[in-house]
Amino acid sequence: MNYKLLGRSGLKVSELCLGTMGFGTEGGWGADAATSFEIMDAYTKEGGNFLDTANVYKLGTSEKLIGEYMSNHDRDYFVLATKYSLKDNTTNPNASGNNRKNMMRSVEESLKRLKTDFIDVLYLHIWDDITPIDEVMRGLDDLIRQGKVNYAAISDTPAWVVAKGNTLAELMGWSQFIALQVEYSLLSRTPERDLIPMAKHFGMTVTPWAPLAGGALTGKYLKGDKGRIKPESNRLNERAEKITRVVMEVAKELGVSESHVALQWTMSRGFSCIPIVGATKVDQLKDNLKTVDVQLTAEHIAKLDEASKFELGFPGDFFKEDGVKMNSFGGFYDRVEKR
Repeated sequence: MNYKLLGRSGLKVSELCLGTMGFGTEGGWGADAATSFEIMDAYTKEGGNFLDTANVYKLGTSEKLIGEYMSNHDRDYFVLATKYSLKDNTTNPNASGNNRKNMMRSVEESLKRLKTDFIDVLYLHIWDDITPIDEVMRGLDDLIRQGKVNYAAISDTPAWVVAKGNTLAELMGWSQFIALQVEYSLLSRTPERDLIPMAKHFGMTVTPWAPLAGGALTGKYLKGDKGRIKPESNRLNERAEKITRVVMEVAKELGVSESHVALQWTMSRGFSCIPIVGATKVDQLKDNLKTVDVQLTAEHIAKLDEASKFELGFPGDFFKEDGVKMNSFGGFYDRVEKR
């Protein structure tokens, strides 16, 4: 794989990130220790160095397995990303949330499970709508100054919160978010309304989770494999089926798998994007890694865009209406005929 810079930093990461949410067998599914090690071996062999986990994945087992693997490999080769926010124990009222107390406790626990002295990228996992963003930014910057974290990132948070955080950090001389993790795929393009434009503005890399929509875009649900998906899921509706069939058509034309098409689409959007590829089987990962050798034509991308189009809503669609033109100041819009 090739390497890309992660956001506005000098950190070099592989163009596909390995998602490890399935490392562990808690809940009746996932990869056992031996398989998890094989998956990391296969990923590393192909040049992969970017691993994504979280303190709550498989009740901490994911971090523990990565820690065991790291203890027998070159820790500095890997860029290890983990997350804090979600409740990982029931010992106290602050065992969840974005607050500083939970942040510091979670990081210390993650460091122990990961058997490392530092975390390369620490994500705020999900916005709690309680903690002031200045508390978050100051806490992350303190961790970075202490050498326990190298870079800050954020996941599943409104665009205005992220923008406020990065602006505040810039003014205060604190570390800014360099990556944004959100659900993004051909079935879930709504981040294009605000989140992705915001990320582009701040030079953040987008790291999509579920870029294959839980496997829906591989066509497996159309072939009868419903797995653990709920019948009411939006990955099983008429729109999802329509988009998936177009993915299957493009894959057939190119002679590649459907996952290659869906993943490469996210990597061809005109902004810094590194999809997170989860795997619980070695063969599954090896197939997905072949995505880097696939190229979509402009016609293929246009076909996929058309099949997956959605409403931007206001003000996105408003800006695209007839009669809206750039005035001489540039960057401002005037209604020239429809007022």
